[in-house]
Amino acid sequence: MRDWLIHIKRGEYASLQSQIREALVSAILDRKLDRSEPIPSTRKMAKTLGVSRNTVVLAYQGLLDDGYLLAKERSGYYVSDKAIEDTMVKPRAANSKSAAASAGLDWAAKVKLRPALQENTVKPLDWQDYTYPFIYGQVDHTLFPLAEWRDCTRQALGKKWFGAWTNDTSAMDDPLLVEQIRRRILPRRGIMAGDDEILITLGAQNALYLLTSLLVDKSTRIAMEEPGYPDMRNIFKLATDNVAFAPVDEKGLVLSPALDSADIVFTTPSHQFPTTVTMPLERRMALLKKASEKNFIIIEDDYEFETNYVNEPCPALKSLDDEGRVIYIGSLSKTLFPGLRLGFMVAPKALIAEARALRRLMVRHAPNNNQRTAALFLSLGHHDTLIRRLHKAYRTRWEIMGKALETHFPSSARIPSFGGTSFWVKGPAKLDTEKLAKAAAEKSILIEPGRINFGVSPQPKNYFRLAFSSIEEKKIEPGVKLLAEIMKNLS
Repeated sequence: MRDWLIHIKRGEYASLQSQIREALVSAILDRKLDRSEPIPSTRKMAKTLGVSRNTVVLAYQGLLDDGYLLAKERSGYYVSDKAIEDTMVKPRAANSKSAAASAGLDWAAKVKLRPALQENTVKPLDWQDYTYPFIYGQVDHTLFPLAEWRDCTRQALGKKWFGAWTNDTSAMDDPLLVEQIRRRILPRRGIMAGDDEILITLGAQNALYLLTSLLVDKSTRIAMEEPGYPDMRNIFKLATDNVAFAPVDEKGLVLSPALDSADIVFTTPSHQFPTTVTMPLERRMALLKKASEKNFIIIEDDYEFETNYVNEPCPALKSLDDEGRVIYIGSLSKTLFPGLRLGFMVAPKALIAEARALRRLMVRHAPNNNQRTAALFLSLGHHDTLIRRLHKAYRTRWEIMGKALETHFPSSARIPSFGGTSFWVKGPAKLDTEKLAKAAAEKSILIEPGRINFGVSPQPKNYFRLAFSSIEEKKIEPGVKLLAEIMKNLS
């Protein structure tokens, strides 16, 4: 057997059977197997790979069923002619003239929106390879109940729920997930809503883009927190140049004159992004009063609503809203996992109806299999169990990081009163945290410079964020200590 045909990696995420199948399919589609020669027998393949013969038999049987292989009596297994024919596409004759014309086309002049020119937060995909990954928004895989999630996935994929996730539901959401959000998640924030006031989105980001598309044009005036969420700033700026920045103090968004002329105010009151401060009840009531007086809408992004493990939760702005001015955005990313891409929007039903119609034109609906799996995970109590586990782990890490920062970065970081998963750190005035991040990365430390969170110019460079959701407890203090030494050597 050719030595390039199959390589088994034990301990990989894929089963041995799947690896054998994937390797053979790749070899067939890449035309590396001659149709006139039999592929190795199941016995020979099993012996060569050092696996059970049953494993190879099952892999071969699957390829037979799917038409990649055919079995010839007393001869063996061969590549199916049909498998090769299906992959054969006659290439179009090269046309050098049209290729040259295409290369010379000025796409920059034709594109009406230029989001690629905006500065965005950049996070390395290989963050798990760092010794000290103080990266925000990622999860600790050891805390996630994989067996329970897998069980919910099996149920969702079973015959009972087959139609729930295979059908095209047009603009409608999974009713079980909507029910679980309405009954289990929103009451924790003091929010009562009907099914027609909830929309499932592809994460909170999708909800924010939908709202901007519906509510913002060139004349719309926006006010948002400074520092604040850079992706929201970028989304707004695709639609309007009228984006004002309101300062943040120890109580969150300041009710500054920037709000007086706004049509829409964006805020993160429960756990301000990125400073982590929490807006007290008194200011929330004052913000709602100003919204009524000045007639503006509030978008409340409650992005870490399930990570309050320090104090009693303050009611969401939405729960205090008597006029229907607050649009509430939530996400399941921080408690489940960011790759799931499930979020939700709560708003008056007239707005939800428009958002649903717009979402239909964009993506129709969130993947039904993910919706049903998440719904089952919630309904069976696994989500509540996970939250308790996260609270315990995060509380410990929160305390360790707080002590480490007080020791190695004295008076540079405020202890978050809400909890959350990160600290906002202010370095010396002359510190350039982007240079610090580069130097830290060389020592396998991953931090997030804070300059991009500021909308004003010049942007302060001496802030950075340290998150602890995905780093081991024992690595927090050594990582902070090493970072302090690196910063000292830079100055």
